[in-house]
Amino acid sequence: MELRVIDKSEAELRIEIAGEDHTFMNVLKGALLEHEDVAAATYDVNPEQSGGQTDPVLTVKTESGDPLDAVEDAAAAITDKTAALSDVVRAA
Repeated sequence: MELRVIDKSEAELRIEIAGEDHTFMNVLKGALLEHEDVAAATYDVNPEQSGGQTDPVLTVKTESGDPLDAVEDAAAAITDKTAALSDVVRAA
């Protein structure tokens, strides 16, 4: 997975996530929206101003805390949930 920071401020982050699609981006967005510091999280896979860019651009706005830390926390939460699901499937 390749990330490219487009814009970053104290409370907002825009990053391009190469090679991903709606499946992963919806999961990441959902995990971000569960984070207590996140005010908004969205993504766009083909913004008009891009001239046809197709890699998703994730936008995260925080009420407090670094938005990049929120993305890291969300990724860790996804990993934990995936591991828990894997454990349940193995036990079935």
